[in-house]
Amino acid sequence: MVDLELLQYLEGFLTESRKERFIEILKNRTNHFTIAMEDVYQLHNTSAVMRSCEVFGIQQLHVVEKKFGKRIDTEIAMGAQKWVDINRFSNHQSCIDHLRAKGYQIIATTPHDDSCLLHEFDITKPSAIFFGTEKEGLSPEVLAQADRNLKIPMVGFTESLNISVSAAIIIQDLTNRLRLSDLPWQLTDEEILQKRLDWTRNSIKDIQRIEARYFEEQNKNKEQD
Repeated sequence: MVDLELLQYLEGFLTESRKERFIEILKNRTNHFTIAMEDVYQLHNTSAVMRSCEVFGIQQLHVVEKKFGKRIDTEIAMGAQKWVDINRFSNHQSCIDHLRAKGYQIIATTPHDDSCLLHEFDITKPSAIFFGTEKEGLSPEVLAQADRNLKIPMVGFTESLNISVSAAIIIQDLTNRLRLSDLPWQLTDEEILQKRLDWTRNSIKDIQRIEARYFEEQNKNKEQD
């Protein structure tokens, strides 16, 4: 449960326009779809996908970093890391297990002939969309455990797109269709409160000192009572 008194206290450090902006953006955030990236080598691609998640309203990004470590290009991400939840995993299995426990079906992006075309994809089920490395694509382990495969229809000579481009196309298409649907795709009231608290914390300089002062005052009030 979100500490509403703490939220109210911290929001006192924000302008009214800032608080209203948070609430407006949160109306378009979703956890119905989430994105997972497996060992993407090029740093700018990871950051660009993160930025696409933020721009198109995907709240959760899952990153498997078995090979290449924890890296974010903040210039390309353009601050998206402050507004998108980044969940890190050391291997693909822990990521898949986590997502399945949350109720997501696993969707592998791959150009295989048996893949579902993007415009035919069923958006009704909560789905985790997996993207693989630039050269090798998704690992055999992820492909073997995927519930469905998904691909972008292409009509040119080139058989693949850069991962950040592919992710942007897929995220924009799916989230746009989602917002036009009657599905219950928005964040819950509790999730919205949690994001308001998280985003407020991310917006305040010296947040640790300010929170420490708040809890100190709370403890003093309890002792006086």
